[in-house]
Amino acid sequence: MAFSEILPTLPLNRWIERARGAREDEAMAVLKNGRARTMEDFAALLSPAAAPHLEELAAQSQKLTRHFFGNTIRLFAPLYLSNECVNVCKYCGFSRHNAIPRITLPAAKVEDETRLLAKQGFRSLLLVAGEHPKYVANGYVAECIRRCLPLTPQIALELGPLETADYAPLVAAGAEGLVVYQETYHVPTYHDLHTAGPKKHYGWRLDTAERGHAAGFRRLGIGALFGLHDWRLEAVSLAAHARHLLKHCWSSYLTVSLPRLRPAAGGFAVAPENVLEDRELVQLMSALRLLLPTAGIVLSTREPANLRDGLCTLGVTHMSAGSSTEPGGYSHFDESLWTPTRTQPGEQFHIADERPPQAVAAMLRQKGLDPVWKDHDRALSGTRQPPLFETITATSDESAAPSWIPQSR
Repeated sequence: MAFSEILPTLPLNRWIERARGAREDEAMAVLKNGRARTMEDFAALLSPAAAPHLEELAAQSQKLTRHFFGNTIRLFAPLYLSNECVNVCKYCGFSRHNAIPRITLPAAKVEDETRLLAKQGFRSLLLVAGEHPKYVANGYVAECIRRCLPLTPQIALELGPLETADYAPLVAAGAEGLVVYQETYHVPTYHDLHTAGPKKHYGWRLDTAERGHAAGFRRLGIGALFGLHDWRLEAVSLAAHARHLLKHCWSSYLTVSLPRLRPAAGGFAVAPENVLEDRELVQLMSALRLLLPTAGIVLSTREPANLRDGLCTLGVTHMSAGSSTEPGGYSHFDESLWTPTRTQPGEQFHIADERPPQAVAAMLRQKGLDPVWKDHDRALSGTRQPPLFETITATSDESAAPSWIPQSR
């Protein structure tokens, strides 16, 4: 059964209540075990009762991450192909009602942007596009993939959801990863925020990763956009989704992302009750690691530099760097100064960490981490075997406590 059929049968309300009201002794029992083996365990780690023990929780997360991933962080760059979109999403800069310049890059320009990113060191790209059947169709994405592959051998896609048969040519062209965020798992909020376009169909989007797995993608990425609804409900739902995919899409490697809303065209404002604070983000990320020890955790440039510098040691396995969220945005930077030569009116959202990729890589090395620009060879892309780095063990002291936790406000 697809996850859209299973989700209504899950005891979400029970898990959410536990995430809001678990006792301190219940949370400490999970911490003592060093793993969250059930959804009830995971929910207890999200509770206010677990918050005073954040350092211990983060230390457990750090220990598991070093054990399964070694001292490595995979670096990638998003490359936006198009901001054309037929959807109306109240929080997104690409929403069709926003008066932004609409751009779809010719495939040759995509190749030029890829060449710029390759010069900066990237060998892993996430190709991103708004959802528009006129512009992002008719072999366009496959052509972009074919042009990019000689320059950067690892390509993932973040597009409007497609049928399995429509994903198959993209896999054949060389794409090995598929990313799709549900945005919010709360059905009434989802329908309120997505009022027009194909994205308004909740269940269709929810099952995208499974259709991608059937098409042959060897990596799947999911996430929620925190700030749209209560963060504990989103966290419990996202974790349940991840566990479903690990069970039913076991031949693909899974990553989970925890993006928070950023300023964008349209001026969507986060309700105070939906804010995910910095310390709560650490709590959520660490709890996810204890529940999903072998899943990748992705950290984007939505977060500010000082926060990313701390989070990268606690559970993160993949980071973007030097990102632009506008089609053609990498051509608009002065590489010698790394400052924008003009604003980016066509961006999806404004990033917070504006450091160049090499500065992020240098920061990782200073923290004893190894920035990895490419983690597998293309020859492995068709094998459907788990990535080799899942068996790496740590070389540092796994018992060391994390050196950084954001302070309470």
